[in-house]
Amino acid sequence: MDTVTAALPVVPAGRSGIVPTGKNGSTMIENVTFEEIRIGQQASLSRRLTMSDIELFATVSGDLNPSHVDENYTADHKVVGHGMWSGSLISAVLGTLLPGPGTVYVGQDLRFERPVLLGDIVTVTVTARSKDAERKTVVFDCLAANQDGKTVATGVAEVIAPTEKFRRAAAELPQVQVIRHDGHELMLKKCESLPPVPTAVVHPCDESSLRGAVEAAEANLIDPVLVGPEAKIRSVADTYGLDISRYRIVDVAHSHASAETGVRLARTGECEAVMKGSLHTDELMGEVVRKETGLRTGRRLSHVFVMNVPTYPRPLLITDAAINIYPTLEDKVSIVQNAIDLAKVLGTEVPRVAILSAVETINTKIASTLEAAALCKMADRGQITGGILDGPLAFDNAISREAAITKGIKSEVAGQADILLVPDLEAGNMLAKQLSFLAHADAAGIVLGARVPIILTSRADNVRTRLASCAVAVLSAAARRRGAAAAAE
Repeated sequence: MDTVTAALPVVPAGRSGIVPTGKNGSTMIENVTFEEIRIGQQASLSRRLTMSDIELFATVSGDLNPSHVDENYTADHKVVGHGMWSGSLISAVLGTLLPGPGTVYVGQDLRFERPVLLGDIVTVTVTARSKDAERKTVVFDCLAANQDGKTVATGVAEVIAPTEKFRRAAAELPQVQVIRHDGHELMLKKCESLPPVPTAVVHPCDESSLRGAVEAAEANLIDPVLVGPEAKIRSVADTYGLDISRYRIVDVAHSHASAETGVRLARTGECEAVMKGSLHTDELMGEVVRKETGLRTGRRLSHVFVMNVPTYPRPLLITDAAINIYPTLEDKVSIVQNAIDLAKVLGTEVPRVAILSAVETINTKIASTLEAAALCKMADRGQITGGILDGPLAFDNAISREAAITKGIKSEVAGQADILLVPDLEAGNMLAKQLSFLAHADAAGIVLGARVPIILTSRADNVRTRLASCAVAVLSAAARRRGAAAAAE
């Protein structure tokens, strides 16, 4: 009895099936013709069920049964694979191993004996039972068993077997990436035990800004105080079906008055955060930085993007990409310290800061490399605290351990950065948007260094981004309260 076995995606060589003997080591695929098939001949393959398999199968099939994709749905908190995932492995054996290329499915009967759990290794075996010479059909018994030898599924398949021999290099399949948004979900989960933060929403006079405030309030993240022309705010709410009946409105005449009033509410302690509405960022920030009536502290104000990049294993903070255009060395001290403090609030015990430049060596003609060296020495002297700094580092060295090793860089930061300090706003803004639009990263944004966190939203932000930005503000506000309480003791 001939047997062809495989453990996807790597298949050992054999007389038929998938054979890694092509030019340049390419994988070859070969069929078994009707005439070559013998009764009792078998082929097998094995595959471990991963969460990516489940999510991809759900995406392709549209089967979003929560027992497959939500561990909290079942009583024992165990995700169960789709039954037809096992069935698809039978198809894989028939289509690639026995009979292989040229096979036409006629029918398949299946009976599922027990569930396949996340992490199970399923081995599928097909055995030729009978042949019909006139129709060129072959009937196969099908068996799927898990790593413990317990039967998962049984069945019978009928196929039209190929009559012509086929052997060629296997087609190269596209790479598939499963993009998850777990990072933002984790931030939102941290806020579940915290009270909503009283937030001055400054001039929410278009759908995007007002809807963002309402969605954040409904998610129990903020308690919004809507600051702006009341008639206009209510008109927007009526036009777009937004219920704002539960929220306080502070009626002022125009956007400048909205900014002034929103900042005053934060300065007097009525609100613990400020959220930008439909006014221009400069108009709001002008009031925030006003010396006598604003929200300034001893720190330079700076913006931080909290990026959750699907291809990076940890949250990535990028600063400053929205406030400081060409920050000085002194500015960068505050920018770095703001980001370190935020990273700690978000759960990173000792944040690693990569100070970015175009190169990883000191070059007197590139100012950012000199500033990087100075910042690292300032951290050594305790002028920047709470994190580990290294720089200058090029972007690849900052986020890729392999790239750093290739270049001989020995660093506690290289390849595992939590914070990226960019040379200037242009570089930071382009980097953040590239990650969002090319790498499908989720972003949240917040301004730090003021008396309260400031949430800068954009009309292009989706719901998840808006809520995540508010979550960052909630966590920051909670940390400030804890700090104030500790100082008072």
